[in-house]
Amino acid sequence: MRHVIFSYLIGIFVLTLGLALWLSGLWWLPLISGGLLCVGIYDSMQHRHSLLVNFPLIGRMRWIIEDFRPFFQQYLLETETSGRPISRMFRSIVYQRAKGSVDSVPFGTQVDTYKSGYEWIGHSLSALSVDEVDHNPRITIGGPDCKQPYSASILNVSAMSFGALSKNAVMALNKGAALGGFYQNTGEGGLTPYHLENGGDIVWQIGTGYFGCRTKDGNFNELAFQEKAALPAVKMIEIKLSQGAKPGHGGILPAHKNTPEIAEIRGVTAGEDVISPPTHKAFSTPVEMCHFIQKLRELSDGKPIGFKLALGRKSEFLAICKAMIETGITPDFITVDGGEGGTGAAPLEYSNSIGFPLREALAFIDDALVGFGVRDRIKLIASGKIITAFQVVKNLSLGADLCNSARGMMFAIGCVQSLSCNTNTCPTGVATQDPKLYKGLDVNHKSTRVATFHKKTILATVDILSSTGHGSTEQLNRTHIFRRVDQQTIMRYDELFPLIEPGSFINEETAPKRYQLHLKEACASTFKPANTLAEINHETQSV
Repeated sequence: MRHVIFSYLIGIFVLTLGLALWLSGLWWLPLISGGLLCVGIYDSMQHRHSLLVNFPLIGRMRWIIEDFRPFFQQYLLETETSGRPISRMFRSIVYQRAKGSVDSVPFGTQVDTYKSGYEWIGHSLSALSVDEVDHNPRITIGGPDCKQPYSASILNVSAMSFGALSKNAVMALNKGAALGGFYQNTGEGGLTPYHLENGGDIVWQIGTGYFGCRTKDGNFNELAFQEKAALPAVKMIEIKLSQGAKPGHGGILPAHKNTPEIAEIRGVTAGEDVISPPTHKAFSTPVEMCHFIQKLRELSDGKPIGFKLALGRKSEFLAICKAMIETGITPDFITVDGGEGGTGAAPLEYSNSIGFPLREALAFIDDALVGFGVRDRIKLIASGKIITAFQVVKNLSLGADLCNSARGMMFAIGCVQSLSCNTNTCPTGVATQDPKLYKGLDVNHKSTRVATFHKKTILATVDILSSTGHGSTEQLNRTHIFRRVDQQTIMRYDELFPLIEPGSFINEETAPKRYQLHLKEACASTFKPANTLAEINHETQSV
């Protein structure tokens, strides 16, 4: 085949050379054809790509098409419901609400309501007027040991670091949070000047790298933490144990996004991959973690302290609950991150196949806290592919008190799902450190869109509440959501996830049978569970 290709290339070069000699104005033609011929010769002699050896020059079309494939697919081929990871239907509703344009749909649903997995909420014949429902529902976060409780919106900006996001994106989200009265989570990249510039409420996330409160050798720095935690904008502190997109794996900042400015903020070397450790150095057991929570609470003068995790083994979270009972120390909130959560960069296997999805994780963690009798002291925050009002209501019904959204907020500031977050080439300037790209993101304009998206989504949530006959989000529970399990079976959430008697986990022998195996594996003195075999109850082996 390459002989045929070279025959054409040589023929075209000879033809254009003859035309240029005949007509002097066409001198540029042989330059182009000669250049293509040189590229073809190079392709046939290189050894990295066999495709180019066999198909010089034209084999390069493969890479060109690959580069443009996401755009062709998104704009020309995908349907309203088929886009991944977020469908066009959900992207469109964010754009419409952020712009304040018409957000209704014509001619009926495009969702297959008879497909297994379809979910809905039951309306009520005793529906309320929208005016009878609080239009700004808020949740107070802060347990009995908290001195500075925080009143949070039911929808907020999920954890996204400066580094993963551009400084303009961080500032737009923060200013939008200030305009709309909700908080922004910093992500594990640390608290930066861009989080503080516009006055939005901040949840400062402390990851395993301790960025922003880090010693030179990578340990936790109490003095640096105390200084930043005292800032008025910092309303809560969140310890990151794991995240849904890459649970059990430290955060990843690719080298090409690790600029000198980011490196200085994080206390690392610029231009190198920044991969946080998979575990914390400040504690190594559930009991030690509870004491670390208490330490942060004291250092922050009583601000709400919580932690974020993606559920891996159920027994590991039960070990944390046992440590809460043993120490008497409870967090003020827990953020439950689903395995479907997004990220700027993660190994494929981690994104696809590690960690519990949000629905199952949230139900279990809610049950565990109820079972140990501490649920009334701890608020639950749901995070993972939450974009629409129904997704907010569904998670509140399942057990959450409030929700975080990352990709929904990214769409509000202009993200077009180009799937280039890990390449530093984000075309909208959201997930890049290239100043030529992020300068196109106007902070003032995009912050208004963030606030408008939040406002309209909250109003849509209130609208759903009124249709179901509820005056507040706190009245929602698992009886309100229905799921088509298969073509013959419809079940409510309380049937799929049966409710737990308060305090029923404290005595393992009387706990519901489906939890007894996990309770036996859990120990407050270690995160690592005993590997109790499901069928041979008395035989164990070390993990």
